[in-house]
Amino acid sequence: MDNETDMKRLPTLLGVLLLSTLLRPGTIHAATSSSVEPDISARNEAALPAITISAPRLARSLYDTPAAVSAVNRAEIQQAQQRVRLDEALAPVPGLFLQNRDNFAQGQRIASRGFGARAPFGIRGIHIRVDGIPYTLPDGQAQVDAVDLDSAERIEVIRGPASVLYGNAAGGVLDITTGDGSDLRRSPVVRLQGGSHGYTKLAVRAGGERDNWIHSVSLSALDFDGYREQSAVEKRLLNARLGYRLDDERTLSALLNVLDLSTAQDPGGLTAEEVAANRRQAAPAATPLDAGQRVEQQLLGLHYQDLGAAGGELNLRGFASRRDFEQQLPFPGNSLVDYDRRYYGGSVDYTRYKILSGRPLRYVGGIEVGRQEDDRGRRSVTPQGVVTAETADEQQNATTAGVFLLGELALTETLDLTAGVRHDRVRLTIDDRFLADGRDNSGERTFREWTGSLGGSYRYHEDHQLYANLGTAFETPTFTEFARPDGGGGFNPEVAPQWALNRELGLRGRLAHGLRYDLAAFSVRVDDELVPFEATDGRTFFENAGRTSRDGIELELDWSPVLSWRVASALTLADYRFERFRDGDADLAGNRLPGLPRRQWNNRLTWYGSGERFASAEALYTGGYYADNASQVPVESHWLVNLRAGEGWTLNGGTRLGAHLGVRNLLDEAHFANVRINANGGRFFEPAAGRTIYAGLEVRF
Repeated sequence: MDNETDMKRLPTLLGVLLLSTLLRPGTIHAATSSSVEPDISARNEAALPAITISAPRLARSLYDTPAAVSAVNRAEIQQAQQRVRLDEALAPVPGLFLQNRDNFAQGQRIASRGFGARAPFGIRGIHIRVDGIPYTLPDGQAQVDAVDLDSAERIEVIRGPASVLYGNAAGGVLDITTGDGSDLRRSPVVRLQGGSHGYTKLAVRAGGERDNWIHSVSLSALDFDGYREQSAVEKRLLNARLGYRLDDERTLSALLNVLDLSTAQDPGGLTAEEVAANRRQAAPAATPLDAGQRVEQQLLGLHYQDLGAAGGELNLRGFASRRDFEQQLPFPGNSLVDYDRRYYGGSVDYTRYKILSGRPLRYVGGIEVGRQEDDRGRRSVTPQGVVTAETADEQQNATTAGVFLLGELALTETLDLTAGVRHDRVRLTIDDRFLADGRDNSGERTFREWTGSLGGSYRYHEDHQLYANLGTAFETPTFTEFARPDGGGGFNPEVAPQWALNRELGLRGRLAHGLRYDLAAFSVRVDDELVPFEATDGRTFFENAGRTSRDGIELELDWSPVLSWRVASALTLADYRFERFRDGDADLAGNRLPGLPRRQWNNRLTWYGSGERFASAEALYTGGYYADNASQVPVESHWLVNLRAGEGWTLNGGTRLGAHLGVRNLLDEAHFANVRINANGGRFFEPAAGRTIYAGLEVRF
């Protein structure tokens, strides 16, 4: 498996093996759930608390899952947090590197095992799902600005290969579930926060159950002046869920999500000299251009679930969304971008339990389709912010269709084998309507890709599990990554999809005195990795590197020696390198991939008192890394210390009042919230805020 041909052949071979097993005549017959599920799902759960993982679509116990998966619960997401960015909740997860907390115009950057670090804005390489709806577009890009953390109930993170179940992504899955209303003991809940740099946030949530109906409605309003000049934010968000129980096995639910990001200013990147002179300043062009973005988005989703469909479980989902977007980038020239997007699609998946040669088998198969339609334009702007001309007008459409099959066979009482295969067809088209340059750059690119996975889980002790998996993954360039550096429209013919071969070995379990551990080692080889670079005008373009490697170890510890204390620690040691890459005349083989630290160590100590009293301290270490392909621009390591504390009281009539206080960057450490990879003109750095304080009140009626 040392070349691209072998990598692409693997899923086909796995598919033939899996299909021949599932379709083998005379060996499979239906089994009752009582005879199968205890062997696979609930085996030995008397010795371990039942932690169910559902993100891989084949719901099962964590200790039967052959993958590096972390689950973040509601308390970790919400308890005395600002609930503004995902990094607050995901800090205890190893293998993730999160940047760009403060620049709402660019969006939070999330990298999983190095995948996603290339994105100057939005998220690449990681499949994002919210309440079962894919937030990752057919072309591979995702935004999380509409995720409602005020109603978030659970976040599951698959750090390894998951393309078999989710398609166009190599870095894993981020699966977010919001509350349906059953989680609310009291309703409504009103939450008000204020803090440093003009931060205010009001959040209201109501919900509950009545007869066969269940509902949840969450509204929030965020206003923030920002730490730097030209970084103000005004954001309004609605997230609502409505469900109806048809009978004991069938449910129908609807999701409505509305985002109004009326202001999200972009201060741009600074040079090292500008950082030294004034960390809070904006880039010279950002203020006169009023750089930033404006977004309006509406999404409607439907979900029908039948737990007794022909002896299995059936899920039908459909969704439709619209996004109206305009952004002024922080440099003059062809820098005013807008699009009107329609995104819609659906999926069906079916899970069944059977017996194969006397052994329990369960499998899930499904089909997903999606359509992205972008009416996109670009205009030229002077340094004073005057729009001078239209420079691009394109209709960009992406259509994706995927079919997948994953099976899990219990070979023995302690050993499970998992195999899966998927085929995706991704079609990208551009209709160039800007013909003033004398060229019609319309075109089409179609990709047909097979991916496969093979894994095993060995429960060698009732409290411990050993697992291994092998999988392939692909990523098509997004429309943005297909842009031509010569400034013309259409597709850049020099840019190709990237392919990854993932290998993973893990060990997890529980030791004495409440100590849990989760250890994973990974090795990934990527052909034609997509790498960003900035042109002289400040625009970001992409090219392919020949081959890159990712090797590392992730350790997650969770220790509760007594009920009132909990220690959580996440350590990542990784090496990300170019194996084969010539950038012009420079041979960069052996250089580290930019934007990725080799070491991260996040620690959290929490004390729980009586009632709702608690206090938590975090110490987060990020090792040094480079901001450029040539490894000439170092970014220093840093420690961050955060504190949170809260208390609650019961008032007359049973109303609950809570108060909380938080301090971020307690030691006032100078560091960067974001580093722009391979930035032109040395504008790599976006400084982060120093010590900041926030406080809030919560009333539950």
